[in-house]
Amino acid sequence: MRLTVFWQRMVAHFGAGYAETFARDHVMTELGGRTVHQALDAGWEAKDVWRAVCSAMNVPAENR
Repeated sequence: MRLTVFWQRMVAHFGAGYAETFARDHVMTELGGRTVHQALDAGWEAKDVWRAVCSAMNVPAENR
């Protein structure tokens, strides 16, 4: 998954105003105690980060 697709999905799920805030501030156990930005900066694949977000935030299957 490309980062552009990842961010499109984040905005589609959380909204344009909240996607960035969530990615910056929400620490997730699914990402090893990291935020989305920290996980991406640490080299996690965008698809794996998206899967973790989907799992943690109960993203509906049709939006995954």
